[in-house]
Amino acid sequence: MRSGLVVAAFSLLVVSIGCGSQPTASSNPTSASASSRIPCADIKAPHHAYVVVQHMSGDWIQRCIGFAPTYIDGQTIMDRSGIQYQVQYLEAGKAVCQVDLEPRQYRECVPPNSPRWALFIESQGRWSKAPGGYTDIQLGDGDALGWRYVRPEDQAPGSPPLPRRV
Repeated sequence: MRSGLVVAAFSLLVVSIGCGSQPTASSNPTSASASSRIPCADIKAPHHAYVVVQHMSGDWIQRCIGFAPTYIDGQTIMDRSGIQYQVQYLEAGKAVCQVDLEPRQYRECVPPNSPRWALFIESQGRWSKAPGGYTDIQLGDGDALGWRYVRPEDQAPGSPPLPRRV
């Protein structure tokens, strides 16, 4: 009987850890806020950086990634964040077509006169527009990579919310 309880408790722990680390597409503020409090991946690492994704609806999620070297690149933090994203290879590099399942569907990655993903970098509490693509970014301890899904007419989009630090 006691071993059955241990197995059940262990199974519940594994399921709850697995569910808590899955990427989410938030459609309401409650689930977006809850997913923003997910613990940092590799919390014991000496450095931490963040990914913040804000949907056109205003809902947002964040992920924290621990890392050991001085910097972590944009490709690595996106891959380790667990946030779903899709890219297309263009002459200028990789174009981000979909993040956290927005848009739900697409035929063309960056069609003219359509919403797009704007990319930002946050350092020392201030967001700035990224000078290049996400694969060119190097983040240090406490920095963040931010995505905001914006309307085509928004030529100077506002930045996503600042990450909540762990």
